[in-house]
Amino acid sequence: MEQLQQRVTLRDLRFYAFHGYYPEEQVLGNEFIVEVEAVFDRSSGTAETLETTVDYEVVYRMVQEEMAVSRKLLETVAESILVRVRAHYAFVHEARVKLLKNHPPFGGDRAGAAVELIWKR
Repeated sequence: MEQLQQRVTLRDLRFYAFHGYYPEEQVLGNEFIVEVEAVFDRSSGTAETLETTVDYEVVYRMVQEEMAVSRKLLETVAESILVRVRAHYAFVHEARVKLLKNHPPFGGDRAGAAVELIWKR
């Protein structure tokens, strides 16, 4: 039996936010880049309606709201985004959130640190 899977990905979402373990990171802030991906089964010939897909505008708003809440660990931010996507789209069977922090405080002019969480049903 054939199966059609659909993958909706939001890439290079840039935010200035105040996540970090150290107090100065929560005061000074930093640039973050977020990527979110959702995978689900799709029926061929599905009507062109947002109810049958992952609306990337809705997902963007979820990410935007979570990025506005200061947290110590990138893992916590990524998990909060992942939980919201899963809760809103029950038909999704795989989701991934990657959060990259540009210029973390350990040095390096082009350094970056990333956390990626992957959930599969």
